[in-house]
Amino acid sequence: MWKMSVVSAQVSLYPLRQESIGPTIREAVSIMRQRGLGTRIGEMSTLVWGEEEVLFAALQEVFHQAAQRGDTVMVITLSNACPSPEEL
Repeated sequence: MWKMSVVSAQVSLYPLRQESIGPTIREAVSIMRQRGLGTRIGEMSTLVWGEEEVLFAALQEVFHQAAQRGDTVMVITLSNACPSPEEL
């Protein structure tokens, strides 16, 4: 059985109709970092990398936390072929 180990994701989180989007986005990055994932914050998205199971669980938690604050859109691009930013 083939098992993926390290994956990377480009994540864009869009909290909708909220007075301020900052707290929701900061909480998302905090969740990813608390789970031990690598992060690189950009202007429009965040690169995240780490073990597959940890990454998927963190993405689910991020979406659930953001959705509790209100309507949310989350766009994710996943890859098992891209090097982590640490490897560049």
